[in-house]
Amino acid sequence: PLALGLYTVNAIYGDTIIMPCPLEVPEGLMFGKWKYEMPNGSPVFIAFRSSTKKSVQYDDVPDYKDRLSLSENYTLSIKNARISDEKRFVCMLVTEDDVSEEPTIVKVFKQPSQPEILHQADLLETEKLQMLGECVARDSYPEGNVTWYKNGRILQPVEDVVVINLQKIVDKSTGLFTMTSSLQYMPTKEDADAKFSCIVTYYGPSGQKTIQSEPIVFDVHYPTEKVTIQVLSQSRTIKEGDNITLKCSGNGNPPPQEFLFYIPGETEGIRSSDTYVMTDVRRNATGEYKCSLTDKSMMDSTTITVHYLDLQLTPSGEVTKQIGEALPVSCTISSSRNATVFWIKDNTRMQTSPSFSSLQYQDAGNYVCETTLQEVEGLRKRQTLKLIVEGKPQIKMTKKTNTNKMSKTIICHVEGFPKPAVQWTVTGTGSIINKAKETKYVNGKFASKIIIAPEENVTLTCIAENELERTVTSMNVSAISIPEYDEPEDRTDDNSEKVNDQAKLIVGIVVGLLLVALVAGVVYWLYVKKSKTASKHVDKDLGNIEENKKLEENNHKSET
Repeated sequence: PLALGLYTVNAIYGDTIIMPCPLEVPEGLMFGKWKYEMPNGSPVFIAFRSSTKKSVQYDDVPDYKDRLSLSENYTLSIKNARISDEKRFVCMLVTEDDVSEEPTIVKVFKQPSQPEILHQADLLETEKLQMLGECVARDSYPEGNVTWYKNGRILQPVEDVVVINLQKIVDKSTGLFTMTSSLQYMPTKEDADAKFSCIVTYYGPSGQKTIQSEPIVFDVHYPTEKVTIQVLSQSRTIKEGDNITLKCSGNGNPPPQEFLFYIPGETEGIRSSDTYVMTDVRRNATGEYKCSLTDKSMMDSTTITVHYLDLQLTPSGEVTKQIGEALPVSCTISSSRNATVFWIKDNTRMQTSPSFSSLQYQDAGNYVCETTLQEVEGLRKRQTLKLIVEGKPQIKMTKKTNTNKMSKTIICHVEGFPKPAVQWTVTGTGSIINKAKETKYVNGKFASKIIIAPEENVTLTCIAENELERTVTSMNVSAISIPEYDEPEDRTDDNSEKVNDQAKLIVGIVVGLLLVALVAGVVYWLYVKKSKTASKHVDKDLGNIEENKKLEENNHKSET
């Protein structure tokens, strides 16, 4: 390269300097020589080469001993370049008639080591100017410059905030520079995660270059400016029986380790670590909770609601009442929020709340009043009422002539709880009838029936008995041959047969009136005669029951 009209050779420290002779080799060349100039301008010859003898001689110059090499084209090489090699060298070519000279400037460059931040501060405190560290870059030539950066941006000196001092020291034996830049810095809390680094700028053969240090993050201490209280809970809401953990934190660094917790109902703060635990809380724990630093400064608060749910069922448990009695039932709810209440009877949800102004057998059963707080997980209460409706046996007897006219069905309709036991007897003889059939016992009701074909008039007795009472009812039944008006059955009994309709009853009445005058005497005579022998034939009549049943099942036509 040509600089200021001179040839310049750039060399890297430690490498070999190669300097071609800038002159063209002339004809008649006798020899060529290389020299360098002292600072005072005096020359120092270092190499000689004869063109005729092809020999090379090196002058006794201590700095270049065993370092020089001169080629046939008069190119001078200097091994292991040093800073002291940065001189003005001159190539001389001599003929018989002329001496030609051309200088070459040698520039030596040395890249510094990667800068390091030494003597780092253990921690930084806000509002205090302190030494952050020293950035050191060693063995540079020429000397370099050091710049500090924070988060990739240059730190410019600011009085009492950013103070930078740069020192450059040269090693006299090598001529290399060491740059040391110290940084005094007043941090803020925003510098807690800041990355500090330094960059050394130096010059190389190709121009300006930089090397950056590894970034450093400092522990910045700053006081607490705000405290925060939190409720640590696994669920969104808190209910009675839960545990509550309060956590207090400060935004300082390092964070505070102790706090004062203020609990509803307590006049003084409770000193604790950053957490305070309450177990098995009750509804009276609802209120405002606070925490502060131990010096009672910087306080925060939060409100806690402990949800509760109370249910009172009146009456509850097992309750026994008599049929027809009134039973007021109430399910009272007390809760922290609006609760949902519903009733269940015998595992079936009811549409309305139960109300008993006059108890019936069908009112008996297991009642459950249940309530929940939908917004509070796991908060549910329930109480049970087992209602028993008792009643003395009530009897209603009906009779019906079967369609085959060969038998009669006598039915004893019974109500009562506990279920009454039913017995049939024949009045006068005391004979017990054991062939009665019973319908299903539903809601305190059932029916017991027998089928007979009496040859004489008889009186049948139905006896119903439970733990409360024994009830007896009798009915006169005419002989099968004597016409009489059947009594309708209880239509509420699912297992009883339908009664004759009103048209049949009217026809029977009309026919009876027409015949009464004609047969009155005959009927009376037959009645008296057969009454005397009725008791003798009852057992025989009962023996014919099974046959009469079959006749009844085969005859399904309506009566004429």
